[in-house]
Amino acid sequence: MRSGRRFSPPPNLPPELSARRAGAFVSLKKRGVLRGCIGTYEPSEDTLAGEIISNAIHAATEDPRFPPVARHELPEISVSVDVLSSPEPCEMADLDPRRYGVIVQSGWRRGLLLPDLSGVDTVEEQLRIARLKAGISPDEPCQMWRFTVERHKE
Repeated sequence: MRSGRRFSPPPNLPPELSARRAGAFVSLKKRGVLRGCIGTYEPSEDTLAGEIISNAIHAATEDPRFPPVARHELPEISVSVDVLSSPEPCEMADLDPRRYGVIVQSGWRRGLLLPDLSGVDTVEEQLRIARLKAGISPDEPCQMWRFTVERHKE
């Protein structure tokens, strides 16, 4: 991305990557600590491979919580990819932070939290964090959706 070039998926990928469309989150960790995470809950690229490539570049260069990943950091970076199912409307009783991620929305404010995150053991904690990310107060009504992920780690 430094050169401004757009990366294309390599040829001859399996149909899972070349024909499927899905939202995906790419998480970068340096020595086990989050270093960048960007994703989409609905597909924005033509293929899942394109979605992953785009989100990986953005996670490394545009996560506002971190400076861009430097070349010298790359040997210490591990990557995980979460491929999201289509979100479905839900109620609090339908959630399980180990199995489901959650999206909360009030007006234009939206927050998403992936499932099975270390330290997020209750639905209440999952919703608290998702609301905080969205800027939605604890007592403000909001819409909720849940989703599952296929998690791929190196």
